[in-house]
Amino acid sequence: MIQFNKPTNLNGTELRQELNNAGVTISDKKDSVSLDADGSLWLDIKTSDKTKAKSIVDNHNGTIVAPEPTIQNKLANAGITLDELKTALGL
Repeated sequence: MIQFNKPTNLNGTELRQELNNAGVTISDKKDSVSLDADGSLWLDIKTSDKTKAKSIVDNHNGTIVAPEPTIQNKLANAGITLDELKTALGL
């Protein structure tokens, strides 16, 4: 685990994706990105990736509000596709 300064808007899922996109290997396990009581950010990455990760963490501006689900997401949760709905409505 390597310590970094916590970004103002931290989104662990987005940060993991940004790190992976840059070639910094970090797992999807919940504890691979964590905060301690002092507010420090800890990442479960290789020591050799620290410099690259620092740049990514410093520039990270995560979404702090969950995105609104799309119509397709809502339909998928109900087990149907948009095309199936259109067919059922005769559109």
